Order: sequence, then C-alpha cells, then structure tokens
Amino acid sequence: MAHLLESMFFRHETPWHGLGVKIEEAPSTEQAIVLAGLNWEVGKKTLVTQDDQQVVPAFATYRKADNKVLGVVGPKYEPLQNRDAFAWFNLLVESGDVSLETAGSLKEGKRVWVLAAINRDPIEVAKDDIVKKYILLSNSHDGTLSVRLGFSPIRVVCNNTLTLAESDKAGSELIRVRHSKRTSETLEKLREVINVADRQFQATADQCYKLLANTQINAEDLRKYIKLVMEMPMDKPLSKPATQTVELIEELFQAGRGNDLPGVKGSYWAAYNAITENLSYFRGRNQDSRLDSLWFGDGAQINRSALAIAARMAA
Repeated sequence: MAHLLESMFFRHETPWHGLGVKIEEAPSTEQAIVLAGLNWEVGKKTLVTQDDQQVVPAFATYRKADNKVLGVVGPKYEPLQNRDAFAWFNLLVESGDVSLETAGSLKEGKRVWVLAAINRDPIEVAKDDIVKKYILLSNSHDGTLSVRLGFSPIRVVCNNTLTLAESDKAGSELIRVRHSKRTSETLEKLREVINVADRQFQATADQCYKLLANTQINAEDLRKYIKLVMEMPMDKPLSKPATQTVELIEELFQAGRGNDLPGVKGSYWAAYNAITENLSYFRGRNQDSRLDSLWFGDGAQINRSALAIAARMAA
C-alpha cells in the first residue's frame, strides 16, 4: 500500500509518529526547509478545455521542480510558498522562543506542515504526566485547505497529540488564513498571539485537563463515553469492527501509555488519552495516514469532540 508521506525530518522522536529522518540539533529555518524536502516552489498554470482549448476560470497548481500537478484552484488563489511558511518562524527561532521539531510533505506535496515547540514551561497535569506546547503551521498546495496556524499540546509520556478546550478560542481552533497576496503579511501579525496561547495552554490544563485527572470514571460511563466520541449507537448491538474499537480503547484506558500513573489511573483523563492514543497509534492504515487524519482530517475533529465530551461528563 502506498504511503502518504513524501519527505520529513523530526527531533527527539517527537511527535508520536516517528516517521522521516531523525536529527539531533534544532535546525535553523534555512536548514529545516532542506531537511524536510520542501525547498521547492509552487506555480500556477492556466487551464483550457481539451476540445477547443478555451481558457477556463481556474488554474492548476504545480511543483516547479518536477512539474507535478498538485491541484485545481480558483482565479484568486495565491500559493503560500514553503519558504515563506518557514520564514514566519525566523524571528521566533532566532530569539529562542521556539525550536523547529518536525516538518514535511504528505500526498506528493499537496499538504505540508511545520511543527515548532514553544520554549516555555510545560504543563504538569499530574505527577510525572507532562504536556508540552507546540505551534503547528499547515498548508495545502492543492486548494483543499486554507493556511492554518494553531496550537497543539502533546502529552510527553506517550506522544499523544491532544487538543485545547473549545472555550479557548484563540488556541482551540486553528487560525485560518485565506490564500491571497496578503497571506504572508497576515501570518507575520500572528506572532503576538503566542503569549496569549501560552496562557490558554495553562488555562486548559487548570480548568479541563486537571479536572479530568481528578475525576474517576466507572466502566459503564467509560463505554458510554467511547460510544459518544466515536458516534456509535447507544441502544443497539454494535458491528464487529465497532466492538473491536470499543474493546481496544477500554484496554488503552487500563494499560495505555501513561495511564497507569497514580494521578491518572481510572480517571476521565485516562479515558480521554485512551481515545487520543487510539487516534495516534491504531486508527487508520499506517502511521502517515494517522498523521494526515490527526492534522488535516476527521481525526482532529474526533480529538476535539473527545475532550469536550469528557469535560461535560466529568463536570
């Protein structure tokens, strides 16, 4: 089966996927774009009809290095070049505010990302259960997604990609920027929200993560929680695949990475992390399809729902 991953680097085996080329030292933005295999440009080509060569009001995006067609876009679309996405991090990297952790390309260049660690104190949800803070810049060159810059907590003990509470609007939802000639200018202005995001990371930990860790869940409510998150029927028999999913998440609740810690075991925090561990390590065909789903697809939505539902049930 073909893999979605085209190129990538990572540090410290973080985040969870462990794909690509491992490096030891945090790179500069100039080094990172080469290590990630993203030192190429995107162009636009006019589209014409096959029969009479009539020009149509759309363009094909393509990679200039090899003429690979990436997608079809509207007339107002302007590509955000990979070098400009990386350049947004220049001041932050040079000042030591962030360190580039991983970057790469999925689906033959159609989707690209940069993940940077925010160099601030991590969050301790329970003793020895640490959550670190990251910025994720993701983009598509095929016109299917807007440029997105957002904040992504990662649980260190198991490298699970988490989400922020829905009430934290500046951090819980990725900041979407339309593709236009002003995209790079808009991205530069987003640096000022990092301090706000840092405070909201802490607010999510205090108001949500720690609430979940301090609230126990019984077996009946655990199964109810799993069904709600995975959108399974509550009052009729489950299919065999659905039953297997429930049983796997129940097993991860008991014995998943970090779920046996004294301040975590048996709690809603363990239940939530059982969901995120399933999304990170088991759901989907392979690791790069899971990465694509967690950062670009329905895995991200399930992750957000899992936290929101856990918070409602725990409260």
